[in-house]
Amino acid sequence: MVFIAGFCVVALVCAGLGIWQLQRLNWKLDLIARVEARLRAPPVPAPGPATWDAITGTADEYRRVVLQGRYIEAPETLTMAVTERGAGFWVLAPFRADAGFTVLVNRGFVPEGKRAPGDRRKTANDETRVVGLLRPSEPGGGFLRANDPRAGRWYSRDVAAIAQAQGLGQVAPYFVDADAAAEPGPLPRGGMTQVSFRNTHLVYALTWFCLALMSAGAAAFLITRRADDPSMS
Repeated sequence: MVFIAGFCVVALVCAGLGIWQLQRLNWKLDLIARVEARLRAPPVPAPGPATWDAITGTADEYRRVVLQGRYIEAPETLTMAVTERGAGFWVLAPFRADAGFTVLVNRGFVPEGKRAPGDRRKTANDETRVVGLLRPSEPGGGFLRANDPRAGRWYSRDVAAIAQAQGLGQVAPYFVDADAAAEPGPLPRGGMTQVSFRNTHLVYALTWFCLALMSAGAAAFLITRRADDPSMS
């Protein structure tokens, strides 16, 4: 009886995990469709303070935006990155838009051995146009480590914390990943935003459902054996 109950529990748990993976599949397909549509759309002006409270990841993440203005004379912030080109850092620089607000721009990627300011292209003080992708802030940290502003160790692009550490005052609640045209390199290298997403949820769902069927089959077999053989009662 204990084995029968155990197999039934396993079947229910596996079925539940299969349903959860189907829900994740629908979420991933929606995300992929959303991102592809936004990547094909023409850039729009980056949102200003009047609309900051209404910005959400679902509605605005990966939207192509354009900034017109100048980079601020302030230290750039390096945040840890792992990319197709290996480990290194994202270079975040404060940008003052002509529209009157400040936003952090992710200029692009530099490898671990090229983190010194002299190793990358300087930001000019003249009028600059940046086209890129809007990305929500990444508060707290990443890579299972918390950001350490005092030590200058950043594991995520936490907009509010970076702005506070650099004394920038109010900044946009998002950052902009500059595209390859805005930051052609050689360093930093723009246009390296991850916009393709691994989608294996259907495989996982089928696996869980198969395990559920196997467990249910085992329970049914034991129930049949128990009915045919009274000594198993």
